[in-house]
Amino acid sequence: MSKRPIKFGTDGWRAGIADGYTFESVRYCAQGTADYLHASGLAARGMIVGYDMRFLSEEFAQAVAEVLAGNGIPVFLADHAAPTPVLSYNILPRRAAGGIWITASHNPPTDSGYKLRSDYGGAAAPETLELVERRIAAAQESDRVEYTDFDAGVRQGLIQLFDPDGPYEEQLARLIDVNPIKQAGLRIVADPMWGVGQGWFTRLLGGGATVIKEIHGERNPLFPGMVRPEPIASNLVGLLEAIEPFGADAGLANDGDADRVGFADEHGQFVNQLQVYALLAYYMLGVRGLRGPLVRSISSTVMANKLAAHYDVPVYETGVGFKYVAPKMIETNALIGGEESGGFAFANHIPERDGILAGLYLLDLMVRTGKRPSQLIETLFDLVGPHYYDRVDREMPPERKAEVVERVAAAEPTHIAGLKVVEIDRSDGFRYVLEDGQWALIRFSGTEPVIRVYCEVTAEQRVSAVLAEGLAIAGLEA
Repeated sequence: MSKRPIKFGTDGWRAGIADGYTFESVRYCAQGTADYLHASGLAARGMIVGYDMRFLSEEFAQAVAEVLAGNGIPVFLADHAAPTPVLSYNILPRRAAGGIWITASHNPPTDSGYKLRSDYGGAAAPETLELVERRIAAAQESDRVEYTDFDAGVRQGLIQLFDPDGPYEEQLARLIDVNPIKQAGLRIVADPMWGVGQGWFTRLLGGGATVIKEIHGERNPLFPGMVRPEPIASNLVGLLEAIEPFGADAGLANDGDADRVGFADEHGQFVNQLQVYALLAYYMLGVRGLRGPLVRSISSTVMANKLAAHYDVPVYETGVGFKYVAPKMIETNALIGGEESGGFAFANHIPERDGILAGLYLLDLMVRTGKRPSQLIETLFDLVGPHYYDRVDREMPPERKAEVVERVAAAEPTHIAGLKVVEIDRSDGFRYVLEDGQWALIRFSGTEPVIRVYCEVTAEQRVSAVLAEGLAIAGLEA
């Protein structure tokens, strides 16, 4: 039987554990990566390998380490499950060639994944991923995997265990002074969503007047009480319900590998991802007085464009995924990069989503302004006007993708929910630019068999109508 092709999506390769995602397939991934490193002259610098808290993650990481070591590549293997941004930062002080993280991020509990990072600490660029994919396919075709026994690799010094937390904490101290937050007397509910963000906000902010109440702070690969560890309102019922009884000023959540952030206000209302991007941009530009370009994916907020115009800085749009956002941040020396998923990266750091640092910046925004989240949204809307967003996800078997793409491509709507279509952008999915900067987007997920319909409009009552018409364009019912 022919082996299933391995393709990198929006952020890495993901598949069902014991289905497409097996020890055999992971070893082929590692072999293809090793072959790419040798061909690129990077092998001697070594690779960092890390993992999350999903089922068998540490065993999959060990298998990767064995293959890299078997190819003569030094391996620095994290000695415990760690957040993606923590691992990614460690690439820099070690001057490693990059990193491999065993994580499926926000996917359902049945999945695992393989994320590849480059030597700048961010997602590998699309052209790099294409080269690695070719070498993985060649390894599959030839049924070739070189590996060494884990203990032998350790004895030979090719595999070294290390603690990634210290260097990352030192980097945070250079980026933000957390003492004002610790002494502010805030009450915060933190939800790591059963993932690797456990304990981080308590560790960083404990010992002062601010109190952190953590929920879902144990390892549980089933992610009970949520469909998946994605920090959106439907998965954060426990967090939202805990805020008012605790008398909290805000709630923070991180996804399964802690590279994304979720935010909730003092009333237990979810602050959506587009509002969070705009708040972080306002924090950098309006509160801290910094200047620099903004980078956003096409599925993120046009509030960024309006803030950029207000503060006289440029804004750059990319396709969806940090494999596009990260290179653009490096190219433009951006102040902030972000996407609709709740992932944000910042200047003077790594071009990598960092849900921990983003959470700290949101709290610092509250402390510096003396405002709670609902008041910050009011301040934001005073600057750029009200904006309303939502997204609908529908499962879509891969075999139907071509049919639906053909259907959507053939559609040429002149209006959506009464709003004039100014432009149809086909650079990543189908984005309908509407009058007054509003928009709707239809695209397939790069990590799951899901089709998504998004919109951002300036009147709340238009949201459901725009989403319904987007679904209709794709041949789906609202």
